[in-house]
Amino acid sequence: MNHLNPAKTGLAVGKLFGGVHLVWAILVALGWAQVLVNFSQWAHMVSVPVVVGAFDLTAAIIVIIVATAVGYVLGYAFAHIWNYLHRH
Repeated sequence: MNHLNPAKTGLAVGKLFGGVHLVWAILVALGWAQVLVNFSQWAHMVSVPVVVGAFDLTAAIIVIIVATAVGYVLGYAFAHIWNYLHRH
């Protein structure tokens, strides 16, 4: 099995998590997020009152930073666990 570099894995997962939240922030800013939420609930046959609020730049920046950091930590931890379990 391949050895994973924890820092690179953390960066990759962090970029993925942060990128998804960046896309979400853009959708909110463009006013398209509510349509996506409505579609998702319809497609999953769920009815929960979810209202997407107005775009807030500070909240968007914070959620992107937090998601990126959490992604990094999870990717870093995953790589260490992977390497431990796949030692030869």
